[in-house]
Amino acid sequence: MPTSTTVASQATVPESNRSRILQHLYYHGICSRAQIAKALGLTPAAITKITARLIEAGIIEETGDMEGRLNRRSIGLNLDPTRFHVIGVKFARSLVEIGVFDLSGTALSIEDLPTVSEDTIPQTIAAIHTKVGALLDADPAIIAIGMAVPGPYLREAGYTTVVSSMQGWRTINFLDEFGTAFRVPVFVEQDARAGVLAQHLFSDDGHCNNLAYYLLGEGVGLGVIDHGNLINGAQGTATELGHTSVDVNGLPCDCGNVGCLERYCSANAIHERINAAGIIADSPLMTHRQACNALFGLVCDGDRQATAILDEASRYIAYGCVTICNMFNPERIILGDIVSGAGQRLLDIVRDITSRRVSAEVIEATDIRLSQLPADATVAGAAAVAITQFLTTPSRFFDIS
Repeated sequence: MPTSTTVASQATVPESNRSRILQHLYYHGICSRAQIAKALGLTPAAITKITARLIEAGIIEETGDMEGRLNRRSIGLNLDPTRFHVIGVKFARSLVEIGVFDLSGTALSIEDLPTVSEDTIPQTIAAIHTKVGALLDADPAIIAIGMAVPGPYLREAGYTTVVSSMQGWRTINFLDEFGTAFRVPVFVEQDARAGVLAQHLFSDDGHCNNLAYYLLGEGVGLGVIDHGNLINGAQGTATELGHTSVDVNGLPCDCGNVGCLERYCSANAIHERINAAGIIADSPLMTHRQACNALFGLVCDGDRQATAILDEASRYIAYGCVTICNMFNPERIILGDIVSGAGQRLLDIVRDITSRRVSAEVIEATDIRLSQLPADATVAGAAAVAITQFLTTPSRFFDIS
């Protein structure tokens, strides 16, 4: 289970064991005390003591008799994922999305705030305070808030160093603005790392401990879980794939570099090419998501110019996948966010290019696929950030010491 290094390093042994029990129940469902003891290598007495406190705090519950070893009856324990809720807030330059989720990642509500511009960032911040406050007032089951923000995000400082195409977000210190603003804890994470947490926690096709989430939205980002651990870097800015140069003489980027990957295959970059080609009426008035979705529709209809724009972006996305394979060697790469809406054509191009540019032994062991999460992986990832904290350090949420 990936955790924040700042939290994990401070965890006490009792807290670590509480966390291990919660995570076991989260992933495996109803278990007896004997089953948990065997799986975790703890004594039955230790399990009994810890689970008693978790039951007393209302975090887990007994479910009644279940069959144990040698046909003996034992009492099942369960972490009911519907008992607690979290709020997820996605910041994506011009888009802010707020959702309420249960612990299984099921979206109970999702709402987009009005499109954000440089001039309306202060109003958006005020609207987030109002909306989150109203959600907390309406739902006492909410125990935490997770926020996913564009990278590079300096975790300890609380702000992003670069936000391509909308620099106004750099003036917002997310920790100062939201850290103590509500009755429940708030946790902030870089958007692609939040996305990989969502894929790890909520995916229906089994948990993968070597996983990369390739965010293809208004920016391009990457979140990586390596052997169960989230890669963060010293300041929290690791795996910033979008600001890797793919053309050293290429287009200038707001980060100060040139030829950055996101200048060629982000939703923003695709929107620029749509506007330049003039193939979609009123495209300059559209959001990046709307313009991309309109482009995908034209591709389905066989439009040659639209197809050429998509195919060029897909090739650059594939070059990013080649880098991911060679740098991180994940078992699985998941393409998500706005541009992944291009679907199978995008996936086919990415798979074809990576199969030719990555060594056979590596690419044959790498599964590249589109995100299958029912909700946007970044807003679900914001929720996953909060859920991860709950599973890792439950004493921050309940008095179980």
